[in-house]
Amino acid sequence: MFKSLRVRFTMIYFLLVFIAMIVAGVFIIRAFEDYNLDVVSERLDDLSQIMMSELSKIELDNGGLEGSKTLIQETIDWHADIGLREEIYVVDASTQQIVATSTENLGRQASEILNTGLVVEGMLGRTVEKNLDLENVVKTKDKVYPILSNGSLIGILYLRYDLTDIYSSMSQTQFIILQAIGMSLAVTILSGIIIAKSITEPINEITQKANRLAEGDFNQIVEVRSDDEIGSLSKSFNFLSAELKRSVSEISSEKSKLETIINYMEDGLIAINADGQVIHSNPKALKLLAGQGQGPENARFDEDLIGDLLSIYSSGKVNNGNGSKNLSYRGQILRVNFAPFLDESSNKVGVVFVLQDVTEEERLENMRREFVANVSHELKTPLTSIKSYAETLLDGDVEDRGVQDQFLQVINTEADRMSRLVRDLLELSNFDSQSVRLNLERHNVNRLLDNCVLKLQVTINQNHQTVQKSYASCTIDAVFDYDKIEQVVLNILSNAVKYSGEGTDISINLKEAESTFEIAIKDGGTGISENDLERVFERFYRVDKARSRANGGTGLGLSIAKEIVEAHHGQIEIQSALGKGTTVRITLPFNGDFDAKNV
Repeated sequence: MFKSLRVRFTMIYFLLVFIAMIVAGVFIIRAFEDYNLDVVSERLDDLSQIMMSELSKIELDNGGLEGSKTLIQETIDWHADIGLREEIYVVDASTQQIVATSTENLGRQASEILNTGLVVEGMLGRTVEKNLDLENVVKTKDKVYPILSNGSLIGILYLRYDLTDIYSSMSQTQFIILQAIGMSLAVTILSGIIIAKSITEPINEITQKANRLAEGDFNQIVEVRSDDEIGSLSKSFNFLSAELKRSVSEISSEKSKLETIINYMEDGLIAINADGQVIHSNPKALKLLAGQGQGPENARFDEDLIGDLLSIYSSGKVNNGNGSKNLSYRGQILRVNFAPFLDESSNKVGVVFVLQDVTEEERLENMRREFVANVSHELKTPLTSIKSYAETLLDGDVEDRGVQDQFLQVINTEADRMSRLVRDLLELSNFDSQSVRLNLERHNVNRLLDNCVLKLQVTINQNHQTVQKSYASCTIDAVFDYDKIEQVVLNILSNAVKYSGEGTDISINLKEAESTFEIAIKDGGTGISENDLERVFERFYRVDKARSRANGGTGLGLSIAKEIVEAHHGQIEIQSALGKGTTVRITLPFNGDFDAKNV
């Protein structure tokens, strides 16, 4: 039914008018309601001013409202006699009783008759109003005003207005608006049918001619009856009929060209019909997916692979049937882009899959995501601490000077930690961009190792550890960047101190070979498992995550150490086993016979 343009045009025309009238009707009703409620609110405000004026004339100093309730009641009775529709209640602040009212509830507790929320707001000195449903039958607007004497709250004036007549009038208005909407919609449907018919009849004629044209009769000509859009469509149809013969001959040529492109494209392509059979594939797809040991002449796709591709299509397609998903196959990561292909009746008769080998891209992307996640996490932790301690200090909740100094020390420590992380990241970035400059000079390796031990001596003594040095028979001089090699040794030596227990021994061995020298640092710590050992040089990777963060580590030390050593054309390796300690060996050449300007 809704496939007909005439019906859809009529329905759209109807819906547009219907929606517009509904919106207008709702707006009118809401505006009418808001107007009446505002009038009531203003009426209550006027009455409150009158009552406040009357109350100000009554002596309230001796006994407050309770002591003057007779005079107040007489005032309210006078106003009730002149035909006021509002209910008036005067509530004493100290007893919470109704001391005067225009109703029969004199002397009762305010909470039994009046809205508790409004009473509480009034007792807090606020003027508040609220629309209420009393027992889901009567709608009222209640408004409360504080009564002050000499600047002190002594009670509240509670006014209530019955909204029954207003809502009754609104119901009649709604009925009238609905009648108007119904009559307008009837006219809309009639006019929509007439307009749609004038548009669709020429289109139907063109459709019939087009069907004959599709059957192979290219002599179809449509009479052009107007200069509007329908006339333009008729002219276009006649042009189409004339050009179709010529286009058919070109299609054959384009088909041949397309097959050539598909066969030589760098991406694999597979077309699978609705029965799950491969009806077309190019050589690249055969290379990516055909069984091992199969040649191009006898290559075939296994049924499980075809099932996987169809499952990907079923689970990954979007509304138009297109989609993209990754597939793991024989150690490869393939990006599978797919789309259905249709027959002349626009029915889906199969799916085309385009395959791209993105194994290397995915590996690099995973590394990037992991790196970004690690950097974000490492920056978030100190930032959270800094913010929390700073907010505490700014709020003034900490008055003790010692605690303030302690908080500031934490902020300073976390800022240093962020500074170290940013410094390490910049250093790694320089290595990645090959923009690190090495300051190569001849230095004494023995003195470098002694200085590193001296810098960590305080921590070593605190842990009651012993550092045993075993150097070559003579001093070793070599060409290297002193600061960076010292950074490497300090990093490895500090790790040995951190992860070794109290009272353990740490050994530093220095020996030379023909053209290189080796620094070996061995600790008596808990060691590193085989799985962790494979990843210790990865950025942000920590073997003992909790302890590393507690010691202020960034997880970048060994990554930087590896980059520095390799920039010196050296090697660094770690040997370790759980419970047997860890040994780190650094091998460096004696002479810096390489380009140190851009390493």
